[in-house]
Amino acid sequence: MAEWLYEAGIGETRAALVARGTIWKARIELANTGPRTGTVALARLADRVTGRVTLESGGDALCDPLPKGITQGARLMVRIVREAIPEPGRAKLPKAVPAAESAAPLTGPDLLARITASGHPVRRLHPHEPDLLEQAGWSEVLEEARTGEIAFAGGALRLSLTPAMTLFDVDGPAPLEPLAVNAAHAVARAMERHGIAGSVGIDFPTLSGKAARQAVAEAIDASLPQPFERTSMNGFGFLQIVRRRVRPSLPELLRADLAGAEARAELRRIERLPPPPPATHMVGRRVARRLAQEPGWRAELARRTGGAAHFETAEER
Repeated sequence: MAEWLYEAGIGETRAALVARGTIWKARIELANTGPRTGTVALARLADRVTGRVTLESGGDALCDPLPKGITQGARLMVRIVREAIPEPGRAKLPKAVPAAESAAPLTGPDLLARITASGHPVRRLHPHEPDLLEQAGWSEVLEEARTGEIAFAGGALRLSLTPAMTLFDVDGPAPLEPLAVNAAHAVARAMERHGIAGSVGIDFPTLSGKAARQAVAEAIDASLPQPFERTSMNGFGFLQIVRRRVRPSLPELLRADLAGAEARAELRRIERLPPPPPATHMVGRRVARRLAQEPGWRAELARRTGGAAHFETAEER
């Protein structure tokens, strides 16, 4: 039976839906990253042309549509329908829609609330217990998200992030028809595992026959849960999928702050060391700099382990 494994980590919460010892969904929610989907908040219209609103709780969002007749500077209630999406340079602002004027402010559900509402049982994990996340392949999933390299039977996928869409490139030896069908199943599983939504493009090997291209499309339909829309595979092997997007995917979260992801992984490792933990830990220069920027993370580690930790790099020795 599938169950969620959940950890309240330092700087993030994390969860994995595990069945038969395999992670089918991996989710991370970072601390203090802006309004969550489902949040209802009072806002002020800051730019009528772009629809940018400033939330009373802090931060901006893009509201579409705007209420008819609203003037710049006016107040309105909004509901967040998509969280901020990290991108190189600057993040895409959260998306909002108008809420009823009588709506009460509401904070959108966090990761624990969302997985609890999924209907699957939730097991809360603790550092002194066996590492069930790691046993199910947590580090391997994070490595997939970080590098974009995803292996499957008979081939491999390369996942790339662009401002317009997430792209999968299929690679593998002939025969091409079974390779493409296996890749279609692998893409669907990867999209679920990493929480990938929005516009997704897949570059399959070029298949000459209409029946072969249809078999690939049917493999997508069989493996990817609804709702979604897709195109047919064209003569060049390209197929596009569109799913409703409400928050960043795991690759987007990790790649937006690789140093932060590495630092939080290091804190997780230290937190799981048997007592008494060492007072000094060797880390890479990038992780050391990131931890220096997060005194709250270090203070929480000290609280959980019972003593302050010092981080050194090889250059400091």
